[in-house]
Amino acid sequence: MADQSHRTGILLMLGATLAWSTAGLFARAIPLDTPTVIFWRGMFGAAGLIGLLIAMKGLSGLRDFTRLGWAGAAYAFASGIGVLSFVGALKSTTIAHVAIIYATVPFAAAALGWLFLREKPSRAAIAASTAALIGAATMVGFGGDGALFGDALAVIMVLAMAAMIVIARGNPDLPTLAAGALSTIWAPLVCLPFATTAGLTAQNMALIAGFGLINSTLGFALFIYGSRKLPPVETALLSALETPMTPLWVWLVFGETPTMPTLIGGLTVLTAVLCYIHYENRPNRQ
Repeated sequence: MADQSHRTGILLMLGATLAWSTAGLFARAIPLDTPTVIFWRGMFGAAGLIGLLIAMKGLSGLRDFTRLGWAGAAYAFASGIGVLSFVGALKSTTIAHVAIIYATVPFAAAALGWLFLREKPSRAAIAASTAALIGAATMVGFGGDGALFGDALAVIMVLAMAAMIVIARGNPDLPTLAAGALSTIWAPLVCLPFATTAGLTAQNMALIAGFGLINSTLGFALFIYGSRKLPPVETALLSALETPMTPLWVWLVFGETPTMPTLIGGLTVLTAVLCYIHYENRPNRQ
């Protein structure tokens, strides 16, 4: 039963990673300023998450907002910070830099998981995390195709994601769907005074809706349920698969070609994660 739950968690996280990997495509396709994109993406994302909550639990599911508690508030705060820094990073530096800096999440999640949950990472997880960090360092140190401000926002995003992983793992009964919906409401409202209506054509609104519903709602929902079934470091490692996938889609569609160090770094991350998944799911593993 435990093995089945573990496999389900892996499949859910892989689905979340695929949905999240579309972020670069939407960010490049939407020709609007960052506050406007964050605001409207958040509105569509919030509508999607609240709709999903009602679909799963009925109108009584809205009561989950009343039982968030301190853990739920912390989760919503971390998620909101992640939203703001994530979209800001996508608009301020290269997609490849954002994606590969994200690969350091396993280290942050492992550290927080050990500090607050006393979950000691396995040697295999530590080795895979180290390889992912080396890949990220190769990209950032030698790539030369990023921007410092955008890279800094990506680091903030990493810390926010690690906090979400640990909070969800440590509070299995936390109404994370409601907490996630709350984050997609408060964070965009921060950008409301700076958002504009200029350029809000039907095409751009359709793209923003896709950004909110596919990248935010679908990805977040799969992440919520997958992260509950896996240790923090494993959740983070599976999320790191977004690293090579995100710039790949942007390269194929928009021709934003990563530098050779960036490609090497992404390949290193992908190899580390796939090797770890294979190792942890061997039939004869005790």
